Amino acid sequence: MIERYSPPAMRAVWSDQHKFELWLRIEILACEGWASLGRIPETALPKIRKGTFDATKIAEVESRVGHDVIAFLTVLNESIGQPEARYVHLGMTSQDLNDTAMAVQMVESAQLIDHELAKLREAAADLAIRHRRTLMAGRTHGIVAEPITFGFKVAGWVAELDRSIERLKNAADEAAVGRVSGAVGTHATIDPKVEEHVCGQLGLKVDVVSTQVVARDRHSGFMSALAITAGTLERIATEIRHLQRSEISEAFEPFGKEQKGSSAMPHKRNPVLTERVCGLARVVRGNLVTALENTALWHERDISHSSAERIIFPDACATVDYMTIEMNKVLRGLEVRPERMLANLQFAGGVVFSQRVLLALVESGMSREDAYLVVQKAAMEAMDGTGPGFRALLEKNDEVMKRIGSRMAKVFDAWSGLEHTDLAFERLGLGVSAT
Repeated sequence: MIERYSPPAMRAVWSDQHKFELWLRIEILACEGWASLGRIPETALPKIRKGTFDATKIAEVESRVGHDVIAFLTVLNESIGQPEARYVHLGMTSQDLNDTAMAVQMVESAQLIDHELAKLREAAADLAIRHRRTLMAGRTHGIVAEPITFGFKVAGWVAELDRSIERLKNAADEAAVGRVSGAVGTHATIDPKVEEHVCGQLGLKVDVVSTQVVARDRHSGFMSALAITAGTLERIATEIRHLQRSEISEAFEPFGKEQKGSSAMPHKRNPVLTERVCGLARVVRGNLVTALENTALWHERDISHSSAERIIFPDACATVDYMTIEMNKVLRGLEVRPERMLANLQFAGGVVFSQRVLLALVESGMSREDAYLVVQKAAMEAMDGTGPGFRALLEKNDEVMKRIGSRMAKVFDAWSGLEHTDLAFERLGLGVSAT
């Protein structure tokens, strides 16, 4: 993991130190399970429970033997001593440690990310409520479309964050599966009751059927949830980047008092936080491809997935955690400019009201085809920027004025047609005032 994009708590989850701590706990729990079945003496447990390891020494042993679990067991057993050490790892295989520990790490990672997503959801909800009545132009294809409010836009972010939170929770629950079932998953050398004891104490479910590994569809599902969450954060970040463009200037990510935007151009206030989030989302999506390819392993197991997983899971978990923390900073410090939003709403003399003019003309008895041509002609001329604005051009058209002149003010009222936007807030459970 690159430290720059790795929050300390997440880095600790995927550290070698924590992995070895989990391996040690699994070994102790397995011995407890065996002792309860009378396979090993209860008197051996005190010394086994006092077993220790040194990560540096494990790395040194691994460099000689070429196997991390064997290196771990070598160091651990030296700390326990004989005869008790001979009961450690009884009937187990390396993946009994690896997969079960990794399940715990995925659950712990999901909890850290969920904590940050909950804070981000709160920030988005507060922003949505605060700007529930802040008018702006909605845009489709990058072109002004019809009036909305900024709060309504942000409410969409809240809804998507809710789905990401739920999706990650479900994916973590599906991945919270351990296995202590021996070399090919048949429990030939280890009693299923030992597996049940280990997984139960770790808060994991027992895999219904495993080979030497837990099937990687669970892992790819977890990575998929991370990638979709990254996509949600990217969508929010992309929108803010667009709103910060010079010709729009409606919302700006935070900019410190001493911050500099460019080494060459002092006027630059670049959206670096949101750009960073967008770039990192691509990395997480790339990791998903690898996770999906890891699902097809040879027979009861090969290790083609192992090397890739050592990279993609720590990186993806850290990256999504970091992205969420960054977006919290952005939303909590977002500079919203309602006056600029209102000015852009009147682009080209109010072309955002073109559909309302169209409908008003149709309701007056004009055919839709004729009405469309009249409205389109005025809108295109207004957007050329060489003459009067859209409304002014319509008011020069005698036929238009005869049909809807008395209704023109209502047609060009931005709030007319936004009566139902509060429904989004109600569906999200966001309390809003009556004003």
